[in-house]
Amino acid sequence: MRAAVRGGLADLPTGSLVLVACSGGPDSLALADTVAFCAPRQGLRAGLVSVDHGLQDGSADRAADVAAWARGVGFDPAEAVRVEVGADGGPEGAAREARYAALDAAAERYGAGAVLLGHTRDDQAETVLLALVRGAGPRGIAGMRAVRGRYRRPLLGIARSDTHEACAERGLKPWADPHNDDPRFLRSALRPALDSLVAVLGEDLVANLARTAALVGEDTDYLDALALTALDECRGASAGDGLDAKRLAALPAPIRTRALRAWVLESGVNGAELNHRHLAAVDALVAAWRGQGPAFMPGGIAVRRSGGRLTAAAP
Repeated sequence: MRAAVRGGLADLPTGSLVLVACSGGPDSLALADTVAFCAPRQGLRAGLVSVDHGLQDGSADRAADVAAWARGVGFDPAEAVRVEVGADGGPEGAAREARYAALDAAAERYGAGAVLLGHTRDDQAETVLLALVRGAGPRGIAGMRAVRGRYRRPLLGIARSDTHEACAERGLKPWADPHNDDPRFLRSALRPALDSLVAVLGEDLVANLARTAALVGEDTDYLDALALTALDECRGASAGDGLDAKRLAALPAPIRTRALRAWVLESGVNGAELNHRHLAAVDALVAAWRGQGPAFMPGGIAVRRSGGRLTAAAP
C-alpha cells in the first residue's frame, strides 16, 4: 500500500496538497491511512473529503465520523460534505456525478494538486466486465485510469483483499456499505458472477482483466492523440467551417471515428449520453454518403453534410 501511494504521488511538487476522497469503506479508509503516513514523508500536505450522499440512514453521522478521524491523524483540511443526488443517469450515475462535483469544488476551494480515489484492481476488473457487457469498445475496456486530470487512483494495482488486510493490521474500523451487496446496483450484482468466474478460471483472472485495461488504455491514448492531429487537419479556416468530409473519408476508420467523436463533443454534446449509434450515424455521413439527412446527437444537435463539409448546429 505504501509503495503504491509513494509511486502515485512521486511527481507532485513539494508542498502540494493531496485530497483523499474517503467514504469510510475499507478501500478508501486504507488509502487515507496510508496517505497520512506517506504524504508528510514526501513533503506533501494531506487533506480529506468525505461525501455524504444522503441516501442512507446515518450517512451524515458516518461522514462526520470519517472527517473527525482524519483530523485526529493529521489531515488538514478534513471535512464532510453533503450533496443532493439527482435522478439523471440512474442511482449510481447520479450519485457519482454529485460526488465528483463535490470533490471538484473542494479541490478548487483548497487548491489541491491531486484528488486520490480508492479504486482497486478488483474495481478495475469489474469495470472491464461491465464495459464488455455494454459493448463499450476499447474506450470502455480501458477502464479507469491511474491518472486523469486532478484525479489519481494509486491502488489500481492493489487487490481489494489487501485493503481489507491493511485495515485489520492498522486497527481501522471500516464501514460496510450495504449498497455493495444490493443486486439493484449493476456493479454489486456483477460481483458474485466475477467470484464464480474466478472459481472456474483461476485467481489470475482479476489481475489479467486489470492488465488488459492498462494495455488497451495505452493503445487508446495513442490512437486518440493521432485522431486529434487528424481532426485539426480536417478543420476549416474557422470553427464554424466544419470538417472536410473528403479528408475524413481518407482516414483509417479507428482514427476517423475518434476524430469525429472528439469533434461532436466540442459541439456541446453530453459525453455520457453519446453512444455508438450516434457516432455510427455521423460516420455514415463520411464513409457511406448517399445524400442522407442530418444525424441527430443528444440535446438535438444536428450534424449535416453539405458542400463536402460536416457541420454541427444546436437546435
